Amino acid sequence: MRFALFLAFRYLLRRRTQTAIGLLGIGVGVAVLLTALSLANGFTTGLVRASLKALPHLVLFRLGQTLPPMPEHPEVAAWAPFSATKALLTRRAEPGRGPGVDFATLVGLGRGRGEVYPELGPMPKPGEVLLGSALAQSLSAFVGDELLALSASQTRLGLKVVGRFRTGNYLLDSGYAFAALEDVERLLGEEGPLGYQVRLKDPWRAREVGRAFADRFFVQTWQDTQRTLLEQLSLQKRVLSLLLFLIVVVAALGVANVMVLFVVEKTPEIALLRAMGASRPQVAAVFALQGVLLGGAGVLLGNLLGLLLSLYLASRPVPLPGDLYFLTHLPVEIRPGEWARVSAWSFLAVVLASLLPLLRAWRIRPGVVLR
Repeated sequence: MRFALFLAFRYLLRRRTQTAIGLLGIGVGVAVLLTALSLANGFTTGLVRASLKALPHLVLFRLGQTLPPMPEHPEVAAWAPFSATKALLTRRAEPGRGPGVDFATLVGLGRGRGEVYPELGPMPKPGEVLLGSALAQSLSAFVGDELLALSASQTRLGLKVVGRFRTGNYLLDSGYAFAALEDVERLLGEEGPLGYQVRLKDPWRAREVGRAFADRFFVQTWQDTQRTLLEQLSLQKRVLSLLLFLIVVVAALGVANVMVLFVVEKTPEIALLRAMGASRPQVAAVFALQGVLLGGAGVLLGNLLGLLLSLYLASRPVPLPGDLYFLTHLPVEIRPGEWARVSAWSFLAVVLASLLPLLRAWRIRPGVVLR
């Protein structure tokens, strides 16, 4: 093994320029992949965090006609009884402003509503409504305007606009409005809330917490209601990862190509080594170790460059149009476990690529070459 390691180092140092270019290619490919994943993670987390401003982490629906008391749980930060219904919201025409009409999901919240949605500001009182920004724009409604809510049962209710909220999730901003619990119950024509909307200390544990309530309630987590969004973001991340991983594969194949040319160039020397007593495994180990050394050094260089680039983008973030995503900049989120997996796959790609020159060196027949 020492003999093979000595030759591997010697061959790499003899070809300093080619070795440096190969290392740089692998390092840049790994760095770009890691940085892109950190940006994708940051964007997903930022968009989810913005959406959760107007989404409950957990919804507990009653199973019967009577709503049981809210159970205690250490992960529950706040909760409020709620009812919800589809309603047609209308605004009368005024001089210089036409009428406004749009459908929305009207969510009525009881005591504790301010703690469930702390980032939305003051929650509406009886007779008031808080509109999503896109919904307010569709209705051409401003603070102080009077709206008329019409339910499926033809029940009507007057509501005064007291504000608007904005999450960056168009489905929420265009289709949701908040009101007092008693107003929504009046529209539904029934007494008693449908269940509880719950805010958790850690929203990513919603499914785990929901299982603790499954025997008394029908449980719906925010991951269930936003499944389409999460699947789209996950698919985009996987496609991006695959495309950028091809950069690493191309760099690895480039290194393998250089090593194959080196084997062709050094065929007489390899044949002479074989004739002097070096075995096939020893010769093959030389090129296997070259792949391991190049792969390890390239991945380490890529991790260093990726970390520096990610830290730079975290300190000087890429600006985003806030009117699209409600994110003024592109956040960065480094996940060590993900970086470790990417590094392992990149290292494996380089090592596998080094099998090409290894196999060529393995097939060299000293008697034929030296004849």
